Amino acid sequence: MKYFGINIMSKTAVFFLLLFPFGGLTARADDVNSATCKTQILKTSVERKKAVKIYDVRIEKDVKYLGDSSPLLMDFYRPLGVDAKRLPVILYMFGGGWLSGERTDGGRAISVCRDIAERGYICASIDYTLSTPSQGAWPQAFYECKSAVQFLRMHADEYGIDANAIGAIGCSAGGHMAALLGAAGPEAGLEPNGPYAGVSSGVQAVVALYGPYKLITLEHTINTAPWGPPPRIVVETFIGASVQDAPELFAKASPITHINGNEPPFLLIHGSEDPAVPVQQAIDMYKKLRSAGVKSELLIVKGAGHSFNLQPEQKDLRPVVVDFFDKYLKNKKKGI
Repeated sequence: MKYFGINIMSKTAVFFLLLFPFGGLTARADDVNSATCKTQILKTSVERKKAVKIYDVRIEKDVKYLGDSSPLLMDFYRPLGVDAKRLPVILYMFGGGWLSGERTDGGRAISVCRDIAERGYICASIDYTLSTPSQGAWPQAFYECKSAVQFLRMHADEYGIDANAIGAIGCSAGGHMAALLGAAGPEAGLEPNGPYAGVSSGVQAVVALYGPYKLITLEHTINTAPWGPPPRIVVETFIGASVQDAPELFAKASPITHINGNEPPFLLIHGSEDPAVPVQQAIDMYKKLRSAGVKSELLIVKGAGHSFNLQPEQKDLRPVVVDFFDKYLKNKKKGI
């Protein structure tokens, strides 16, 4: 059935987004502390409509969440003027094939986190360990993502966080991490032995954009993108082994492996023309979630490739993502 340019397949809840693009968003960063550059205020230029409250955003930079000699940091994006003592928090993990990137993510993190924080959420963007030619980042990088969730929960009072409303969002490799946070519970044997032992690393909602969810099949993907190494090289570097030598490691690092019906709600977003991570990865993940009885949605952005934020030219995804988080992190508390 077609409706306003969207093909809706009700049995699978897969949406092919064909709508015309919405207007972009620009912001002005006012440096509040020029001596340290630790805090910025982002002034939104979005029209403040009565139906959707849009807030200015303050960035609190360089918050240590793990480690001492080589600390791992996160940046907080906090909405200003929200009339609530505690807010839901969304953890953002950057992409880059587990090989490159950092918490500002070449501007994508700023864009995504700002888009979320403007709508009344705290957003926390983190750094995590990257792979090198001699050392894969698995499983250390994932332990760090779990530790970041534990940090947010442990310091909920300090940062005004609702410890029972923590979401995860990520793009590409970050989408993989976000999905794994949702899929790999304590029974997966992937809990970090760090300073927050005993604190829950669970999240209550997941949004994953164009992430890989079954690494064994990604290892055989033929990459037609003009940038980056082939997926086989990327994923083997991440795991630190080949699939022939260590298939069990590839399985354990795959979100799809761990689905057992205890997962939080998932929203998967993927481009139909993704040359790096085939859209079939998202379709298979969605089917596995649905078969396990997990609340899940799949949005396939028609014509989109790999690597986009919440405002690709095909469709403004901000309302979709925020509505999803609202449903499971805000409205849930109201009994909606």
